[in-house]
Amino acid sequence: MNDSPNGNARKMNGRDEADEDDDSVPKNGGGKDFKGLVTSLLLLDEQERCDQEERDRASMEANISMEVNHRKKTKAMLHFYSEVQDYYSEVEQSDRINRKKSRLAANSVAVAAASDGLEKIEIEKSTKRGGDGGSGGHHRRLWVKDRSKAWWDECNSPDYPDEEFKKQFRMRRATFDMICEELNSAIAKEDTTLRTAIPVRQRVAVCLWRLATGDPLRVVSKKFGLGISTCHKLVLEVCTAIRTVLMPKYLQWPEEETLRRIKEEYESISGIPNVVGSMYTTHIPIIAPKISVAAYFNKRHTERNQKTSYSITVQGVVDPRGVFTDVCIGWPGSMPDEQVLEKSALFQRANGGLMKGVWVVGGSSYPLLDWVLVPYTQQHFTWTQHAFNEKIGEIQKVGKQAFARLKGRWRCLQKRTEVKLQDLPMVLGACCVLHNICELGNEEMDEELCTELQDDEVAPEVGLRSVSSMKARDAIAHNLLHHGLAGTSFL
Repeated sequence: MNDSPNGNARKMNGRDEADEDDDSVPKNGGGKDFKGLVTSLLLLDEQERCDQEERDRASMEANISMEVNHRKKTKAMLHFYSEVQDYYSEVEQSDRINRKKSRLAANSVAVAAASDGLEKIEIEKSTKRGGDGGSGGHHRRLWVKDRSKAWWDECNSPDYPDEEFKKQFRMRRATFDMICEELNSAIAKEDTTLRTAIPVRQRVAVCLWRLATGDPLRVVSKKFGLGISTCHKLVLEVCTAIRTVLMPKYLQWPEEETLRRIKEEYESISGIPNVVGSMYTTHIPIIAPKISVAAYFNKRHTERNQKTSYSITVQGVVDPRGVFTDVCIGWPGSMPDEQVLEKSALFQRANGGLMKGVWVVGGSSYPLLDWVLVPYTQQHFTWTQHAFNEKIGEIQKVGKQAFARLKGRWRCLQKRTEVKLQDLPMVLGACCVLHNICELGNEEMDEELCTELQDDEVAPEVGLRSVSSMKARDAIAHNLLHHGLAGTSFL
């Protein structure tokens, strides 16, 4: 009964105030939730950033560890290769001593046989024939297999055409006679009571024909009428004599006057000054060795030919005529070109300061050094760099063509030979010397003998090793372009 108008108004106002209080509670709570969400997101971002930094740090440590392990493995591999080379040197020395002992023993037997008389070899034996009381006799002789030498006698005849002689032995008769005269004192043998010595000309011919054709020793044996083991022995003896007698004369680093002429000829070819040689490295196939097989495994040749390949390397520097002035032979086929270079005598000569102010031009598989000039290898070239690569390519072509003629002229370098691994560097060295003799004698090679090289160029791990050489290369490139020597003067 106390419901007055004022009282009703107060009640309504009280409900309105309560409603306002109820609405404010969820609003304040929502603001707190939003702030918490933002804080959580910030914490998540911070955690992700920390995790990313941790991953980057772990990746950097892994890369550093891999690089350190790679360097250790490379060092261990080079040490292993050095031990292998020392092992082969010891084996070669041991074989040389054993061969010398064998020759001494054979000479002793020959002397003893001569002192006892020919009756030790040829004895007359009387035998009775049944019933007639008669007697007969026959001689027991040293048995020698009868082999025909008709093919060699025909080639050695003065009437044999010079063109055919060159086709068989890769050189004219005059060049062949010169080699025989040079090697006469080193390979000539004297007759014994047991047999007549093989003439010097036939000894040299056996070696040259074997190197030129790469045919098996049984084929060489039939051609020259000699035993298989005799032919193998003659090849090694003549190659040893070539390396000992002729290499110091026909394969040496040029003197100052010759270097000056080489620089002028290379500059006339490319416009690049102070170039003294074009360098190239090729692979020679071999039979899988009994030890260190993995070291001689040639992965790229195997992948390309779909056939397991093993090889050794031959690094050479040639002058503008394609004549070798330096060779490094025998390192395993798995070794990259840059490591072969570091193991060579040429590299040691450069470390001794003997290559200052000159360039040896190589391909993209070699590093840029203070004395090794290589083309630009980045993905995109400027006009200057492109022009430089074109000109340096003219010099690279000289070295590659020289190796193509070497392998084309001496076909044994394209086949897996029967020569032992420790004797192979001597045979390859002889091929390089004979190549120089032919090139200096202007012995033209038949077109049918030309071959195409398949040597993969792998970029070195560290392509730029000298800031000064990089600046020098840039200066040469700019000089070629701005003086119109690179064929781009219209720019």
